[in-house]
Amino acid sequence: MSFDLDEYRRRAERFSEKLSREYYLHLAGHKLELEIEPIYRHYADLFAIRDVERLRELWGAATGDEERRRLRYLLQFAFDGLVGLETRSESAELAGLEASLEVDPGDGPVPYRAVAIEQANEARAERREALEEARNTALAERLNPLYLTALERAHELCHSLGWSSYAAAYAELRAIDLDTLARQGAAFLETTERVYSAVADSQLERSKLPLLGELRRSDLPRFFRAADLDAEVPGDGLVASLADTLDGLGIDLRGQANVHLDSEPRRTKSPRAFCSTPRVPDEVYLVIAPTGGRDDYGALFHEGGHAEHYAHTDPGLAFEFRHLGDNSVTESFAFLVEHLTENPEWLRHQLRVKDPERVAAHAKAVKLLFLRRYVAKLAYELELHGPAATLSKLPARYAERLSEATHVPWPRASWLADVDAGFYAACYLRAWALETHWRAALEERFGPRWFGSSEAGAWLRSVWRNGQSLDATELLAETLGGELDLAVMAAELAGRAG
Repeated sequence: MSFDLDEYRRRAERFSEKLSREYYLHLAGHKLELEIEPIYRHYADLFAIRDVERLRELWGAATGDEERRRLRYLLQFAFDGLVGLETRSESAELAGLEASLEVDPGDGPVPYRAVAIEQANEARAERREALEEARNTALAERLNPLYLTALERAHELCHSLGWSSYAAAYAELRAIDLDTLARQGAAFLETTERVYSAVADSQLERSKLPLLGELRRSDLPRFFRAADLDAEVPGDGLVASLADTLDGLGIDLRGQANVHLDSEPRRTKSPRAFCSTPRVPDEVYLVIAPTGGRDDYGALFHEGGHAEHYAHTDPGLAFEFRHLGDNSVTESFAFLVEHLTENPEWLRHQLRVKDPERVAAHAKAVKLLFLRRYVAKLAYELELHGPAATLSKLPARYAERLSEATHVPWPRASWLADVDAGFYAACYLRAWALETHWRAALEERFGPRWFGSSEAGAWLRSVWRNGQSLDATELLAETLGGELDLAVMAAELAGRAG
C-alpha cells in the first residue's frame, strides 16, 4: 500500500487539534475525565508501526534540508503518538486519579493537584511536610504502578523499532547530543556550586525558611511563593501587568481574538500553568491557576511567552513548523518573557516595586535551584532510559541525583512522575541557554528597557513568525550567530551571584 504523505500531514494536524483541545478542557478543570482514548482510536492509523518505519525511511532518504527537517519532526510526532496510543489507558487513568484523588495530611482532605498550592500558602512547616508525605504515599501506591507500566511499554516500542534504548531514540528524533548536553550540565553544576549555597541561603533566611541542608522538599513551594515579598509585589493586577507589558511591545493582548486567557479558579484545575494550542496561530489558550505572590507573575509571563510565540507564527507555514519541531525554541521565548518578572528595570517601571533588587535576588536563587535540578534530571533520565537501566535501582538514583544538585533531600516517590516524556528536560536546558542570547541581543539593540519598545516587539514578532521551522541551534546561528552552550548561562549566573 502506498504512503500518502500529504494526507498523513492533514490527518496529523486534525489529531493534534483534537488532542490539544481535550487536554485543555481537562487540565483547565472544565471536565473531570480526560477522554483521549476515543481520539487515539479514531486516528490510530497515524501511529501504526509500519507508518513510523516508513517515515523513518523517507527521512533517511530525503536530501533537501527543509524536507529532512519536516520529516524528522513528523517522525517524532508519529513515534510520540505511537507511545501515546499504546499507553493511552494508563494516561487517562492517571489523569482521572490526579483530578479525583484527595489526600489527608491529618486535618481534612485536600485535592491531590492542590497540594503544592496548599504548601505554598502554608506557614507551618509541619503541615507542609504532612501534605508532602500524604501526596507521596498516594503517588507511590496509586500512580506509580501506572507510570511504570507506561514507561516499560515505551521502552519496548523503542527496541521493536530498532533503537538500542529510549535515550538513543530521542537523541535521534530531537537531533540533540544528549551526552554532550549532560557533560555541559555537569560543568554547569561545578561552575555554580560555589555561589549556589550563598545565593539560596540568603533568600531562604529572608523567607524565614531552613537553610540548604535542613530545607525539605515540602518547603520549596513556600520558598517559590515568596510570601515575604507580598508587600513588594502587588497581589492584584496580575493579568493587567502582562497586558500592559505586551502593549509596550506593540502587542494588544486584549484585542487578540486568537488568544484566550483562562485564569478562573476551578477545583480540579491543574496547579501548573500551561499554554494549549489546538490551532496555531488561530486558537491559543493561556491558562493559570493563581497561587498568590511573585511566583504567579513568573508562571503567567512564562506561558504568555508561549502564547505570543504561537499566536504570531506565520499561518502559511507547514503543519510541522507550526505545531511540531524543537520545543527548545518556544520555551526560550517563554523564559524570555518570564525573565522580565526578575528584571529590576521592569519591576520598578511596571509594578512600581520599591525594592526591585530584593525581588530579583529571590528570583535568581529560584532560577539557580531550577537549573541545577534540571541538570540533575537530565543525568538521571539518561540512566533511566539508557540501554543498561536496572529499574529497581532508579528510585534511589533519582533521589541521589536530585539531592546532590539541589542540596535538598529529595523523595524517591517521584522517580517516575517527575520525568517528562521525550527528554523534555533537554529542551528546557537548551531553552534557558538560548534565552540568554535573546535577552542580550534585545538589551544591546533596544536598551535595558527593551520591554517598552515597539521596535523590540517588531523584532520579536519577526522571529516568532518562524514558528519552529528551525531548531534552537539553527535559529540562533541564523538570527544572531553563535553556538548554543550552557557555559554562557553558567558564567552569567555565577558572575551575577558573585
